[in-house]
Amino acid sequence: MPSITAELVEQHHLIPEEYQKILEILGREPTITELGIFSVMWSEHCSYKSSRVHLKRLPTRGEAVVQGPGENAGIIDIGHGYVCAFKIESHNHPSFVEPFQGAATGVGGILRDIFTMGARPIAIMDSLRFGPIAESGFAGPPGTKPVNAYFNRRILRGVVSGIAHYGNCFGVPTIGGEAVFEPCYQNNPLVNAFALGIAKKDQIFYGRAGGSGNPVIYVGAKTGKDGIHGASLLASSEFSGSDGQQKRPNVQVGDPFLEKLLLEACLKAMQTGAVVGIQDMGAAGLTCSTCEMGGRGGTGIEIELDRVPQRETGMSSYEIMLSESQERMLLVAQRGREEEVYQVFRKWGLDAVEIGTVIDKPVLRVRQHGELVAEIPNDALTEEAPVYNRPIASPQRIVPLDPSVRIHARTGDELAQDLLKLLSAPAIASKRWIYEQYDTMVRTNTAVGPGSDAALLHVKETGQGLAMALDGNGRYCFLDPRRGARLAVAESSRNVSVTGARPLAATNCLNFGNPEKPEIMWQFYEVVEGIREACEALQIPITGGNVSFYNETDGRGIYPTPVLGIVGVLNRVESHVTLTFPEEGLTILLLGKHNISQQDFEIIFGSSQYAQTVLQSIWGLPPDVDLEREKKVQACCRQLIQAGLVRSAHDISDGGLAVAVAECCFGKNVGATIEIAQNENPLQWLFSEDPSQIMVTVHLDQVAETSRIAGQYNLSVAVLGTTGGNSLKISFDRQPLFEVPISLMKNLYESALEAAIEKI
Repeated sequence: MPSITAELVEQHHLIPEEYQKILEILGREPTITELGIFSVMWSEHCSYKSSRVHLKRLPTRGEAVVQGPGENAGIIDIGHGYVCAFKIESHNHPSFVEPFQGAATGVGGILRDIFTMGARPIAIMDSLRFGPIAESGFAGPPGTKPVNAYFNRRILRGVVSGIAHYGNCFGVPTIGGEAVFEPCYQNNPLVNAFALGIAKKDQIFYGRAGGSGNPVIYVGAKTGKDGIHGASLLASSEFSGSDGQQKRPNVQVGDPFLEKLLLEACLKAMQTGAVVGIQDMGAAGLTCSTCEMGGRGGTGIEIELDRVPQRETGMSSYEIMLSESQERMLLVAQRGREEEVYQVFRKWGLDAVEIGTVIDKPVLRVRQHGELVAEIPNDALTEEAPVYNRPIASPQRIVPLDPSVRIHARTGDELAQDLLKLLSAPAIASKRWIYEQYDTMVRTNTAVGPGSDAALLHVKETGQGLAMALDGNGRYCFLDPRRGARLAVAESSRNVSVTGARPLAATNCLNFGNPEKPEIMWQFYEVVEGIREACEALQIPITGGNVSFYNETDGRGIYPTPVLGIVGVLNRVESHVTLTFPEEGLTILLLGKHNISQQDFEIIFGSSQYAQTVLQSIWGLPPDVDLEREKKVQACCRQLIQAGLVRSAHDISDGGLAVAVAECCFGKNVGATIEIAQNENPLQWLFSEDPSQIMVTVHLDQVAETSRIAGQYNLSVAVLGTTGGNSLKISFDRQPLFEVPISLMKNLYESALEAAIEKI
């Protein structure tokens, strides 16, 4: 057994003060296994030691919340005796080191978080961030490194293949998400997986160990050496240029077919009534599941590692406890009823082995070959893990507030070309190349799949619709973290509302650079405050989530990137609407239109997709969302949909209103004629990304009733034009400005991403 040296402690990413605290807790020098256990449980990934103090400010309670933060997944009550479990997790570092397996096991991990609660997973969404996949056309802050488009395309192909492989083989639909391309993600791709499942309200399970003497049962795949120290060394540290190769052994290897068997066996075992508590072995593997189950239950767990199923011979206690091999669960059964559990797992051809027992003393006790190799109080690993209120300092602004390029009037032809350029930009263009690799319809719950503002699931048991949306904008948060975070909540919530569903709760994935830098912690503090403000105003509680720090390579961090996943409920799934113009002759209305000054427009225009793609520049601030107004716009839109007045609805976001109108034309090849009033600035009107605006279509004879209902919310309604024809016609002051055929726009929109990805 190696002696514990200062170098060994440093290799485990523990600082001297933390090691001193370990000595005080144990009253002795730790064994090497105990050192490893502390290193993973006190890692940033598992302990949230830099973020916990700030996350406490987020609202977590609501009328629908059944389970908030602290369990494997959040749960909300959707009525009719059913609940919805959902959660988002990151697998960023593993997806850089090994894109296919990193993304695949990220999907596997989030699925286990759902079914360990007793819920059957019915949908996945993914929020993806990559470096630019084209050599030109991207702006970044000063000091941005040259684009390596070939490298970025390789990462993207691997990640998408990994997500498709795991989700398709497991048998759960991937029904939407987002893919964003910015220079800051070139060496730090983000892979955030969001999953949702359904369960009966009286059949929820928790990760708690109860009942002294009850057996602790290991089920699922055998333990190997893959993923050792994934939480502490891979997910809780920066990369250097060579780390991609050095850290490959820290990436887990997944088997989706085995996980499908594990799902069915676990759900069946839960139905026996013999299961007391259950938890997946995710980050930190057997270590995390044992101490957390004991900690939540106020008990302890004693295990014998010789009983743990192993796929490699001669594994040490250190390796077994820290392995992050996939497709494994730990459960506690009632003593005397364990045979009921074993029978279920034998039926599915899976290992189910009693490896220990629940004990009264609240400790994690580990033996191997009859020798005690670890004994640590549960609270020391969980509740009493280090918590840091790290220094916070606002960074020096490196991009200007005022425009860095001249914003001048554009001719009609120039505006038409600008629109085409935006529609073919990878960040806006159709993600069809990505989502066509996913099975989006398996289990036949999908009512609205990828390509719309939000995905919609049919809850067959109740006839309801469950809407899921996933959104974030790192560029906004880079320019102003608080404003950007408020916009992320508003955008995701708005995308749920335009289906007709009422947003009920949210989960978040907060992706940042190195928290040891005061400027990064300032970004984090501001983002949390922005999320808090928006969630409180919109009455959307946070039921859980994930923090991913150390997204840096060679000292260069990503944009602060909060991603918000929001779930909403529609009483009758058939009453939903989508963004597609359904027919000709409809009146196009803009709900919530508001005007801003030319000076304010020029400041916020620098955060837009137009500035990034067309002007290839970045400056200013993101829009400042009025949350009370946002709440009214969303509520009004939902009421209009419930009243049967609205035929389609689409929010205004990336690319502005011009892009939004074009996207509505594509579904059924129905064009539009749009009139810009004389007092408007065409460039601003077409491409500004002002929040809290929703474009709807109604029949002409229902415009007055629509305006009346909007008036109840003190909202304006602007008539934009009508649907019809085979082109998008834009007029200004009653004179033609430009006309673009739908076929041309649609071809660019649907082919641009594939053309960029497949470029040799």
